[in-house]
Amino acid sequence: MRCGITILPEYRWSEAAPKWRAAEELGFDHVWTYDHLTWGGLQDSPWYGTMPTLTAAALVTSTVRLGTFVTSPNFRHPLALTREILALDDISNGRFICGIGAGGGIDTTILGGEDLTPRQKVDRLTEFTELLDKLLTTDRVDHQGEYFETRNGRTLPGCVQQPRVPFVMAANGPRSLRLAVKYGTGWVTTGGKADDLDTWWTTVADLSHRLDDVLEGRPFDRYLSLDSKAYALSSADSFADAVGRAETLGFTDVITHWPRAEGVYAGTEAALEKVATEVLPRFR
Repeated sequence: MRCGITILPEYRWSEAAPKWRAAEELGFDHVWTYDHLTWGGLQDSPWYGTMPTLTAAALVTSTVRLGTFVTSPNFRHPLALTREILALDDISNGRFICGIGAGGGIDTTILGGEDLTPRQKVDRLTEFTELLDKLLTTDRVDHQGEYFETRNGRTLPGCVQQPRVPFVMAANGPRSLRLAVKYGTGWVTTGGKADDLDTWWTTVADLSHRLDDVLEGRPFDRYLSLDSKAYALSSADSFADAVGRAETLGFTDVITHWPRAEGVYAGTEAALEKVATEVLPRFR
């Protein structure tokens, strides 16, 4: 089992840098940040750009993998995103993971335009993913689709990671799950809607079984965001229990959140340090 942690892009770098360094030193396998223009859970909080944050994180770490949790077509164009991915993959020496999803929340309409239907969002995600895959593996790309266009898109020099950076795809529905298996090296889920924690775990199991049906026995990395219904890092015991349940369901990776002083994901760094020393080694 690999364990990751998300550091929200809400801190000035002088405060954020020690957290990214510590995440590596504490033994986490991957560290993520949200890719939103603003996030519904903290609309009134400071918020910094994802790619500059990850680039800075690459310069203060050396081994931990770094990822977007998750990038969406809400405000990203595949060609512009390709240039940022190429730079980040190079600066991190091949440690970047591109988390990708259909997009939702405030980002959906913050730049104007109508809110798409669920079907349209999957249509757009499909075109976005297919074009991004092509841009990261091919130079001189022409594309004219329903949502995106490129004319002689130049994409040199290519990724450090070959044939391209890995995609970890967020997916719950049948079409997006098939897309995840086709283009991703892994799948990530936050589970389904639920009124209580036990019901949430039932939705997680159901989604994992849906992926089984699509994979038909093919090995595939599975990432679970642990904090959708309850904050797993509220204590070392709760984190150990959550990781154990995820492992039983066949997940290869889990992701939690760096403890905040108050509000969403409120917790203590003491609990985080206890998890690092007592819990993470048990799941290696």
